[in-house]
Order: sequence, then structure tokens, then C-alpha cells
Amino acid sequence: MKRAQSPSSRGARTRRRTGPHTLAIDVGGTGLKAAVLDASGRLMGDRVRVPTPARCSPAVLVQALGDLVAPLGAFDRVSVGFPGVVRDGVVRTAPNFASPKWRGFDLARALTRALKRPVRILNDAEVQGLAVIMGRGVELVLTLGTGVGSALFRDGELMPHLELSQHPVHGGKTYDEYLGDRARKRVGTRKWNRRLRRVLAILETVVNFDKLHLGGGNAARINFPLGPRVRVVENKAGLLGGIALWR
Repeated sequence: MKRAQSPSSRGARTRRRTGPHTLAIDVGGTGLKAAVLDASGRLMGDRVRVPTPARCSPAVLVQALGDLVAPLGAFDRVSVGFPGVVRDGVVRTAPNFASPKWRGFDLARALTRALKRPVRILNDAEVQGLAVIMGRGVELVLTLGTGVGSALFRDGELMPHLELSQHPVHGGKTYDEYLGDRARKRVGTRKWNRRLRRVLAILETVVNFDKLHLGGGNAARINFPLGPRVRVVENKAGLLGGIALWR
């Protein structure tokens, strides 16, 4: 006679098939997004989003993320994409957040304490890149949102982070100042596209990429033809790349 299984044992078997579950968080200059993913990257419920707090100090962000993920259910580990330079879980720069308290702040440790689970953190463009790269040759990821994020890969391996957003690109303006969302709203989407076209030509010469992946909310505003080595990727990749942080 076949022995009946208890609900708890059936739940454990389902968890083994779909787990471990990863809480993926995408910290943006204007929005905080989160979702729980199974081991294959499938959403375990709805994604949630709230506006990024206006005065976003480390303490404010940790509290906001705790409130954001509270209704999402159980998870085993946490992946975070952060808009700045992050090394070993410690924030080195946070150009979209004015607070000087970010420099040297151990965000991984703070979130581990707040969420009671292990946390891994990378630059947000790098996390997005882990979800979209093909793993062959030189691949550049550029995110077009509040600011401009970047990540560089070679044969699937993440290269040391270059904070292109803070580099002067035209007329003394940095990438953020020249192509960020504030600049787009000031000069208009048509002129912003002309600027983007100019910057992509510069990056093609400087990086010599085999593939360029364009993400972020403003990627949907591109109105000119892209070459065969350039593609626009879905914005949800900023969450899906969280799985790769644990591989």
C-alpha cells in the first residue's frame, strides 16, 4: 500500500524542486523593486515596487527595503543590485543618493541583519548583465535610467567595475549629466536620442564590444535603428540576474 504523504513532506519536496528561493532586489534612483525567484528564475508571486525615498540615507534604505519585501513570503537568500560601486558588500560610491553616509557603508551586513538571510550585492548594471549576457567575447551592458549604469564582461566573466557614469563624455558633462533622465527631461527625448547615438559610437570605439545590451527604463525611448551588435533587453533582468550572484 502506498503511504500517504503529509502536507509538510509534500511542501518539502516542492521546495527541493524549486528552491532555494532568492529574494531579488533592484535599487534604483527613482524606484525600489523586489521579487522572490525560484532556482530557475521563475517568479514566485508578484513583483513589488515603491518609489525610492527622497532623502535616501543607508538607514532609510534598509528600512524601506524591509517594508517593501515584508509581503513577499519566505526566501532563503538575498541578491541586491545597487546603483554605485560595491565591493565585498560595501558601498564605495552612491552617486544617485546625496548622503555622505554611503561611503564605506556595509550594506550587505546591514541587510543580512534586517532580513535574517545571507545577502550578496553588486552594482545594478552588473546584476542586470548577469541575466542577459551570452557569455562569448566582450559584452558591454549599459542601463539608461535615473543615471547611466555600465558593466563589462569577457567570455561571461565580470570585469572590474568601471564607473562610466562619473566620467566626462561631452562638454565637461559626465554620462549621468549628459544621458541621465534629468538631462532627457531638460533637452527633450529627440535631442537625448542624438546624444545617445553619439555616446554609443564612442563606446564602440573605446570598448570594441562584440555585443552591447541596453537596459533601464529609458531604453524604451530609443527611436533610432540599432546595429546588429546592439540589443534592448527587458527591464526585469535587473531582478532575474540575482540568481547568478549565487552561482
